Amino acid sequence: MANRTVKDAQSIKGTNPQYLIEKITRTRIYESKYWKEQCFALTAELVVDRAMELRYVGGVYGGNVKPTPFLCLLLKMLQIQPEKDIVIYFITQQDYKYTRALGAIYLRLTGSSMDCYKYLEPLLLDYRKIRVMDKDGAFQLSHMDEFIDGLLHEERMCDIILPRIQKRQVLEETNQLEPRVSALDDDLEEMETSDEDEDFDKKVIEDVKPPSPDRRTSHRDWDKPKRSPSPRYRRPSPHRSRDIRDHHREVPSHDHHRDRRRSRSRERHRHRESQREREREKRRSHKYDENDDRHHHHHHHKSKKAKREKDSSREDPEIRLANEQRARLGLAPLRP
Repeated sequence: MANRTVKDAQSIKGTNPQYLIEKITRTRIYESKYWKEQCFALTAELVVDRAMELRYVGGVYGGNVKPTPFLCLLLKMLQIQPEKDIVIYFITQQDYKYTRALGAIYLRLTGSSMDCYKYLEPLLLDYRKIRVMDKDGAFQLSHMDEFIDGLLHEERMCDIILPRIQKRQVLEETNQLEPRVSALDDDLEEMETSDEDEDFDKKVIEDVKPPSPDRRTSHRDWDKPKRSPSPRYRRPSPHRSRDIRDHHREVPSHDHHRDRRRSRSRERHRHRESQREREREKRRSHKYDENDDRHHHHHHHKSKKAKREKDSSREDPEIRLANEQRARLGLAPLRP
C-alpha cells in the first residue's frame, strides 16, 4: 500500500507516473533504507522539507545498486503527484539549488514540451556549482546550467530514460513558441560596437598622424609647410616676374653639408691640440718652480754651515782648548 500511486493521480504519457522510472530501479528504491525511513507517509508539503535537505544529485551507485536520496524523492513526487504550483516553486526559488534540480527533472518527466522550454530554459542562466554522484559513489563537480542542458537534450539523466519532447525549431515554426533570445546577444552587440569604435579611432589617428621623416629631414621639419615647387617645374604666374623667381634660395646640397662637417671636425681637433699644449706648458713651469725651491734650500743649508765655521774660528783659543778637553771627557762644550 505504501508504494502505490494516489487514487486521484492522473496518468502521465499514457501510463502510471511511477512507471516513468524503470522497474528494476523502482524495486531498488522500495528496498532502500532512505525510502522506508524518510519517505514514508510524505505529503506534498513535507516533500519540500526533505528536498531542502538534499546535498547532491545522482541516480544509483555502488556494486549493489543503491539509489540516492535525490532519486528516492523523485519517485515519491511521482507517487503523490504534487500540484503544478509546488513544482514551479521548486524551480523558481533561488536559495536551494538541489531543490531546484529536483523540480526541474520532475517537470521534465511529467510536463509538456511547452512547459519544459518555458520553465527550464531560464535556468540556463544559473551557473552555480553542484555535486553529482557517479555510479562508483564518487562525487564530481558540475554546474546547474549543464544539468538543465542535459535535461533538454540528453536521452538519459540520473539513470532515468527521459521522455521525448518536440524540438524547439518545430514549435517555433508552428508559432507555439517564440524564438529564443540568447543572453550573449547583448555582449556580442557591445563587442561589435567596440570593434567599430576602435577601427574608427585607428582611422582618425592614421589621418592625423604626420608622415614619417626620411633620412634628410628631421622631426623639426614636420610642422613646417612644404617647399614650393622648383622654379624650373613651376608654372609661370602672371603676378611674378622671372627675375623674382630666379632669386629663390637654393637648397644646400649633400656636398655642402659634408664640407661643413669636415670643417667642424678640424676646428675641434685644433681646439684639443691647443688644450694639450697649454697643459704641457703648465707642467714645465711647475717643474722649474720645484728645481728653484730645491736650489734655494741647498744654498741656505750651506750658508748656515759656513756661518757656524766662521763663528768657531772667531772663538778664543783658551775656550777652544777647554772645549777640546771637555770633548775628550764627554762633557758639553762651552759657549763664548
